[in-house]
Amino acid sequence: MNKIRAFLILSGYQLTWLACVFGEITYSIPYLGILIGVCYLILFFYFVINKIRFLLIAILISLPGYFFDTLMVHYKVYTFNTTFILGTLPFWMIVLWLSFATLFDEILLIFKKYKVLGILLSGILGPVTYYLGQPIGVLTINNLLLFFIFSILFWSILMFYYLNIILNKLN
Repeated sequence: MNKIRAFLILSGYQLTWLACVFGEITYSIPYLGILIGVCYLILFFYFVINKIRFLLIAILISLPGYFFDTLMVHYKVYTFNTTFILGTLPFWMIVLWLSFATLFDEILLIFKKYKVLGILLSGILGPVTYYLGQPIGVLTINNLLLFFIFSILFWSILMFYYLNIILNKLN
């Protein structure tokens, strides 16, 4: 993969994440993340080589992620501190999950050769990212033990699913 392309994809996702989280918490502009995320997704989709492949990855990653977050909020394992809610989650979570799926299309392919490492890192970094949302005020973890158990399992299974099922079906 081209290093500039990888940098742009990582930057687009990170900018979307920052706009979603800090637009809500710091600036009280919950739609900022949606606007930036939609712009990023349009640009990514325009430049992506295999559009059908990306759409499939986006659906197969975003739906389980959104469903998992919905269950965690429904059972009060954690709650989002937001005003712009669709169902049980912040509206910007839809855009954030779709933006996150862009990483699976090209960046996270590196773990195809290092599956165990990818699953371990996913099981660590996914929960840590959510956990770090608490000090900045975007979410409140109501049950720390359940949060870590379910989050580690989910993120590990998501990466396993991606590396062993999604990639095999799409290649």
